[in-house]
Amino acid sequence: MSRTRRTARKASTPTRSTTSTARCQVSSRCSRQKEPWFSTRKPGMPTPTVALFLQNEYMKEDFFIKIETWHKPDMGTTDNPHGLPPEEWEETEVVPIDIADRSQVDDMDYKPDEDPALFHSEKTGRGPLGPGWKKELHNSNCPYMTAYKLVTVHFRWWGLQGRVESYIHKQEKRLFTNFHRQLFCWLDRWVDLTMDDIRRMEEETQRELDQMRNEGSVRGMQAGED
Repeated sequence: MSRTRRTARKASTPTRSTTSTARCQVSSRCSRQKEPWFSTRKPGMPTPTVALFLQNEYMKEDFFIKIETWHKPDMGTTDNPHGLPPEEWEETEVVPIDIADRSQVDDMDYKPDEDPALFHSEKTGRGPLGPGWKKELHNSNCPYMTAYKLVTVHFRWWGLQGRVESYIHKQEKRLFTNFHRQLFCWLDRWVDLTMDDIRRMEEETQRELDQMRNEGSVRGMQAGED
């Protein structure tokens, strides 16, 4: 059993119909799944749930990363949103992420055009996000929601387990922070999309990713220093 545990709470991101506040609980307890799996929200479900399970072919069940997401219409105030048993919840650390807080972004990741504290949406009039943006949002008529992410990491390798699990948790928080900052700053690009547009883009992206995995070079976020 891993001793490393960490949680990140993602930043709130105003959208067209909702404002998504992100909060991520990250625990390193083990939950066995023999095969990778992915589930998405079914039509009509009021609370979307997403689960992503990743494994390594070489290490098999000795290494996996599981990310579970709950979306709830609150400002990040729900306690134990994933319904973990009390003993597991006590082992889970909650780490808040504020997308407008420059201090939470690594220097190597910072881009002025992806800074919610500087961005202003021409289509919606939202932004820039000031220091008290979450309080202002809560007192406004703008809808909002929170994405609660539970990240479970298991790396069974003598002498490396704690160090590797801690490093992965750190990189997951970094990924969540950068993604939600981009999501807000790209608001004018996606705010007018319909669900049909989104589904079509998802299919196109899946095909492109499959092709890049089979033929392309290594791309994506470079891991920072430990």
